[in-house]
Amino acid sequence: MKNGKSCGKKVKTKMQYDVNSVAEYIKALPEDRKPVIEKLRSVILSNLPEGFTEQLSYGMIGYVVPLSRYPQGYHAKKGEPLPFLSLASQKNFIALYHMGIYGKPKLEAWFTKEYTDRVPTKLDMGKSCIRFKNPDHIPYDLVAELCQKMTVDEFIELYEDSVKRK
Repeated sequence: MKNGKSCGKKVKTKMQYDVNSVAEYIKALPEDRKPVIEKLRSVILSNLPEGFTEQLSYGMIGYVVPLSRYPQGYHAKKGEPLPFLSLASQKNFIALYHMGIYGKPKLEAWFTKEYTDRVPTKLDMGKSCIRFKNPDHIPYDLVAELCQKMTVDEFIELYEDSVKRK
């Protein structure tokens, strides 16, 4: 279900960690969240197409198009690499932010159908944010497939088309 909630807003559900690296982020997590985040991170790293880089980004574990690959970077924040995917432990859920879903309706439709077919719980999704409230129902195989659906070049093209339309 697409309920219009925005995971990006600073609301009570957002958890902030005073950390400077992905390793520190994971270390700062509550003990029950560490194995889930570590497994999701492993799935992402194993399935993300070549060219994306992992870094701490916007206070979360982020996967970006590095400036060495796309020197223009993110238009909304000069000097920042282009954000593609993020993983965060929020107060009441684990969030996966995927900018490809936000920009490509066909990908969103595929994901929504696959999620509904595979997962017994209702999909809780915003424009780019997938919220997992029950760690036992995280579809790791579906996350793996989602990671494989867009290359760096495809994402840059999607991003540039989106920015030019504005």
